[in-house]
Amino acid sequence: MATTSTTPAVPLDFSPTPHFSRPTFLMCPPQFYDVDYVINPWMAGNLHRPSRDVAFTQWNSLYEHLKTIADVRLLHARADSPDMVFVAHAALVHHGIAAISSFAYAQRQPEEQYLRDWFKEAGFLLWDTPRETSFEGEGDVLFDPEGKRLWAAHGVRTCLHSHRHVADAWHTEVVSLHLMDPRFYHLDTCFAPLAGGYLLYYPGAFDVESLRKIEEAYPVEKRIAVTEQEATHFACNVINIGQNILMHTASNSELPDRLMDLGFDVTQLVLTEFLKGGGSAKSLALRLSDMNVTNGL
Repeated sequence: MATTSTTPAVPLDFSPTPHFSRPTFLMCPPQFYDVDYVINPWMAGNLHRPSRDVAFTQWNSLYEHLKTIADVRLLHARADSPDMVFVAHAALVHHGIAAISSFAYAQRQPEEQYLRDWFKEAGFLLWDTPRETSFEGEGDVLFDPEGKRLWAAHGVRTCLHSHRHVADAWHTEVVSLHLMDPRFYHLDTCFAPLAGGYLLYYPGAFDVESLRKIEEAYPVEKRIAVTEQEATHFACNVINIGQNILMHTASNSELPDRLMDLGFDVTQLVLTEFLKGGGSAKSLALRLSDMNVTNGL
């Protein structure tokens, strides 16, 4: 369980934190993936509906494509954590520091210790979030591509007070956004900072004040707004590495063409089994390297 400490738990040997020369991600196979409960709107009506065989085929396709543009490390799946495949929700990582999540729902809290053990063994410094301050990793908080600013969301799943606590791990600026639509319960379902200063987002997920903050930070020519139909197919839940974008297939959508017209190389993958659990490409891979590490591709 997370402690109430506000200082990182430093490994006793004080060994150097990991250094990555190319983009590196952590993934967890869907060995025990299922919709066993309902903790977000996407799970409603999908109890035990995912096919584990199909899910593994779809996950493996994402894994193989990601390996062509990044290094990928694997986390062992656990039988008591069917959502552990959505590993990006479990932490936020930057400069060798891993801010461990403090999940709002008890069903996902066992994941915290598994991630804490993995990060400690891998040599990362740990930054714990108090139990009463719910925070769900890259689901809730995202660095911009330069790694200089944090965008953080609060709403049905995450506490506003967690934003400053998490930002203090890196002594960085944080911009808080308020999510208004329960379908977009995590920031990564409706907001994706992209390389080149672009932003992929669904305006309907945010309140007026949050939209003002977004528009102040991103000029109109850099804002790529998606429709409600695109957003509900997780069009913003993408993995972006330089000009490469991995995303769930966008049927009946012009979004891939819009992104390619801006110079992005878009790969569409079928990830339907994971949409039933409330996640897509971005939720399935946790970035371990710093945001500005893009060389070696």
